[in-house]
Amino acid sequence: MKTELKKDEEIILETRKHWIVLVVPLIATVIVTIVGIYAKFATIIGMWGILAAILAISNYFYLVVGRKNNLWIVTNLRVIDEFGVFSSNSKESPLDKINNVSFSQSFWGDAFGYGNVQIQTAAEVGSTTYTFVEDPKKLKDTITHLQEEYKTNNIKKQASELANAIIEGQQNNNKTDISSEIEKLHELKQKGILTEEEYNNAKAKILNS
Repeated sequence: MKTELKKDEEIILETRKHWIVLVVPLIATVIVTIVGIYAKFATIIGMWGILAAILAISNYFYLVVGRKNNLWIVTNLRVIDEFGVFSSNSKESPLDKINNVSFSQSFWGDAFGYGNVQIQTAAEVGSTTYTFVEDPKKLKDTITHLQEEYKTNNIKKQASELANAIIEGQQNNNKTDISSEIEKLHELKQKGILTEEEYNNAKAKILNS
């Protein structure tokens, strides 16, 4: 993974394309290589056969590296899509921007454990489909579970902030009331209505209440 994680961000799931995407290219590479070598020895096409074999093998290794670099990472904050062989590319979908997640599997996909996952977001792009995903149900369920957890944590955070704001407001009101009462006592003392001792006793009661 090349994307830098944010503060308090954790990787929950990391997956990639299923190995089946390499089966057909592998078969084609083997066939082209055998034909190319045979063509060289049979002097039918000469060096063109060997060149075709080299290109086929190079293309296969390119696909292998591409599969290795094509990652889907689910964190507690977002879904990251990394891809590229000679360049690094990354797309991300924040959990709070994802509207819907679904997956689909064909008969063979269900048999071998691969399928497609579609993510619909509030962005202009609308939806993104990831094809030939390893265990697509696990990817879909992980995103859904983290969405619910993210929403729950946000609600708890907002409730905590609201409670703290209410408590702080009450404390400020109490401080204002105490200050006002002490000012009134001071005025009574200044007018000679309260003695120094009576003023101090009343002030102590207010501060300790």
